[in-house]
Amino acid sequence: MNIAPKFGPAFTLESADAASLDQLEHQAQGCTRCELYKNATQLVFGEGSQKADIMLVGEQPGDKEDIAGRPFVGPAGRLLDICLEEAGLERSRCYVTNAVKHFKFEPRGKRRLHSKPNAGEIQRCSWWLGAEITLVRPHLVVALGATALYSLLGPKVKLTPERGHILTPENHPPVLVTIHPSFLLRIRDDEDIARQRANFIADLRHAVQYQGN
Repeated sequence: MNIAPKFGPAFTLESADAASLDQLEHQAQGCTRCELYKNATQLVFGEGSQKADIMLVGEQPGDKEDIAGRPFVGPAGRLLDICLEEAGLERSRCYVTNAVKHFKFEPRGKRRLHSKPNAGEIQRCSWWLGAEITLVRPHLVVALGATALYSLLGPKVKLTPERGHILTPENHPPVLVTIHPSFLLRIRDDEDIARQRANFIADLRHAVQYQGN
């Protein structure tokens, strides 16, 4: 394990105050902290037990999640489920959420194309992510991709050199750094996708030791 020298907004900024995840979600449903709520269908809150040992943090809801109102139910979510199973992790025993709770997109005809959240949007939404972490108190947080990593550990910690490592920020849960499963969906070369998928599963296996009995 490596000590994390810097923290991101989810660990440093003020966060919402709630007694339970249900109460927190009720507060979040009316969120207008950034402009993303104006075009999204609905807010997509985290999902899972308040007693989960592992928290999985992605970037933001995609098109399918925006419509369903649930995190990781689209193509990337289905791939995540398969990789978690192969790694020996049960999604049902994890708390799954995103750094940003509203879908940010650019309309292209009838399609809505994913658009990366900016630093301000990530910081404003850390109000909710920080509170989720406080309530769940996971033994390990898995940062799925660069946006989640930024929210947790700030701009100085980069995904590529830290991938597969578990970083330990003082007085906060350790953070396992890995890719977002959507990265695998964008690879076109069969050999490359097989290698990257195996690496992703290997990363997730590091989390197995943090699962309670």
